[in-house]
Amino acid sequence: MDRVKGKVALVTGGAMGMGQAHSELLAAEGAHVFICDREIEKGEAVAQSIAAANGRAEFIRLDVTSESDWDAAIARIKQKAGRLDVLINNAGILVLKPAHETTTEEWDRVFNVNVRGVYFGTRAAVPLMKESGGGSIINISSIYGMVGAPSAGAYIASKGAVRLLTKSCAVDLAPFNIRVNSIHPGVIDTPMTKNLLHSDEATRSAILGPTLLGRPCQPKEVSQAVLFLASNESSFVHGTELLVDGGYVAN
Repeated sequence: MDRVKGKVALVTGGAMGMGQAHSELLAAEGAHVFICDREIEKGEAVAQSIAAANGRAEFIRLDVTSESDWDAAIARIKQKAGRLDVLINNAGILVLKPAHETTTEEWDRVFNVNVRGVYFGTRAAVPLMKESGGGSIINISSIYGMVGAPSAGAYIASKGAVRLLTKSCAVDLAPFNIRVNSIHPGVIDTPMTKNLLHSDEATRSAILGPTLLGRPCQPKEVSQAVLFLASNESSFVHGTELLVDGGYVAN
């Protein structure tokens, strides 16, 4: 317990799925969590649930593609908590199409959330992290930021961009004691994948692909990796990618 006690964390996409799991676990381990999402009712419900369990959480309405939303979110965190120790760039969307069938609008939408959102978040958070004496930025990429797969061209390109953006930021932010790492989950059982994983067996098998453990990842299993990178236990982990994929990439 208390592995991140006293730390202040911002989680994007925190109202559901992996983001909710990250928020709940960080709060349970002592962090003051700011849940950021466009889904107001769901986000407020998560914050209330954490508070009911004696954790510290607040909801901030945030569209990760909006510079002004980011500026307002960081200003509010500075006002309420006075510092920022952990940024989890978790928000992401998926379009299931090969690149040659993806419309320009779909491509731009994926990159605006998955890449521009990470860029905006990092840029907005760094000044407050510097004031706080350092911090940990955790970017949620994917196994599809490591390997190719069918029918997800824009998503795969965006997650590959997040992987290398992470390394670039790690180089630039090391002098400020700000660690930057990416997590690469495998197939996760979340609202985004439920229609694929819980339809017919053939579809489920195809989606799991070469996952050696033969099952999808549960959101909290990714959150355990988030907790490690958010905590001082990972003080010498910097500029790397952490695979949480049940052996998908190894196979």
